Amino acid sequence: MEAVAKLKNNPTSTRKMRLLADLIRGLDVEKALNILKFHPKHPSVPLEKLLVSAIANWKVKNEGTRVEDANLIVKTVYVDGGRILKRMRPAPQGRGYRVRKRSNHVTIVVDSRSVAVAETAPAAETK
Repeated sequence: MEAVAKLKNNPTSTRKMRLLADLIRGLDVEKALNILKFHPKHPSVPLEKLLVSAIANWKVKNEGTRVEDANLIVKTVYVDGGRILKRMRPAPQGRGYRVRKRSNHVTIVVDSRSVAVAETAPAAETK
């Protein structure tokens, strides 16, 4: 059974967060946590916390099952654009340049390997 965790209005640009999301998509949970823990980019910290939250959500849904036995993987990760705060920066001759402070929404789905592989495997055609 899959578990979902969402992070909304994270004050990082969508483009920077997608770089890290692409790194962990489809990996084992332990390997993904290690990558995020030691990655130098700033968005790795909230993404790591979100992954830990998704694992905790999975534990609540599957009581009595150990995470190590379940062989959890990061099934899907997607990053959507959030709201944009628009600010003005003073510019020459009384003008102002617009500064757009971007944010994003991140969703992580965690599932056990056997279930995720069975769902993505194409059905065999019979003739």
